[in-house]
This record gives sequence, structure tokens and C-alpha cells, in this order.
Amino acid sequence: MHTYKVGYLVGSLAKESINRKLATALARMATSEGLELVEIPIKDLPLYSYDYDADFPKVARDFKQAIEGVDGILFVTPEYNRSIPGALKNAIDWGTRPWGKNSFSRKATAIIGTSPGSIGTAIAQQHLRSMMCFCNAPLMNTVEAYLQFKPDLIDADFNVTNDSTREFLQKYLQDLHQFVARVLTVLPKDA
Repeated sequence: MHTYKVGYLVGSLAKESINRKLATALARMATSEGLELVEIPIKDLPLYSYDYDADFPKVARDFKQAIEGVDGILFVTPEYNRSIPGALKNAIDWGTRPWGKNSFSRKATAIIGTSPGSIGTAIAQQHLRSMMCFCNAPLMNTVEAYLQFKPDLIDADFNVTNDSTREFLQKYLQDLHQFVARVLTVLPKDA
């Protein structure tokens, strides 16, 4: 099985974020599913302004290069006020600028998230899907993953403790592997 490198962006900046815990658990599980998950950090990006377009700061150039250097992108995001966190929106703005230099274009993309609420992150994910569609990023839509987070769902070693949730996430990662392979077949990175 070919291993694909997938960069993940955690929408929350909080150190103890439940979405960061989910991302870490997914990264641990991913190797058995033919994926290498690596974090693409967003916390040090300044607020985007087109005033930067002529001379991007190094942190933004590094961010764009990290996106361009992976086979796919996985967003792991909470829901804030029925949408995505501002820090994640800011990161998307940096990744798509300056005009004509959209690092997300043609990049296999998937979304997952968790929340203590019963609908998980469904509305935030819908907003994010709309944005990524505009950004010309092919979206994995066949599996939608809105997880309700319970305190014992992920243990201190980042293992998913619930059998059915673990099986669901393994299937999600298998589907992500297949999706990245299909996108790269149609839209090769070097084309």
C-alpha cells in the first residue's frame, strides 16, 4: 500500500483542545491505514491583510510550502458560534493568497471534528466545505464525521477507547487514503 502524506490543521489554538486530541489519535491510527499525518500549525500566523501580498512573512511562506508539500489536507475543527474558528479562517486566507497562488487548489481535502454537543461540528463543517469548494479543493464528501466528545473517548496515550468510534475512525482513514489516491490519479501534484 502506498503511503500518502496528509497535513492536518487543527482549528483550535487551545493546548488542551479536544480536536487536538482527536487529531493526535488519528495520527497514531493513520500509519496502519497507509497515511502519514503531520500537523501544519496555524497559531503563529498573523491576521491576514492584502498589505502582505507583496512580501509574505516567513511564517506564511512556510505555511504555504507545508500545504504544497503534502498529498492531502485534513481539517480537524471545533465549532465556534455555529461556524469555524477565526484562526482557521485566517489560515485559509493565508493559504489562498496572494491572488493566483492558492495552495489549496487541487489538493485532496477532508474534514472532521468533535464537540461536546450532540451535533458535533456539523454546521462548522458545512461552512468549511463551502469555503474549500470556492478554493478549488476536491472534498471527501462520502464520509461525514461529526463526533460527540465524551471525557473518556480518548485516553492519556491518545487511544480511542470506544470500539465503535475506533472502527468508524479507521474506516474514515481508509476512505481518506482511497480519496487521496483518486484525487492524485486525476490531478497529479506535478501537473
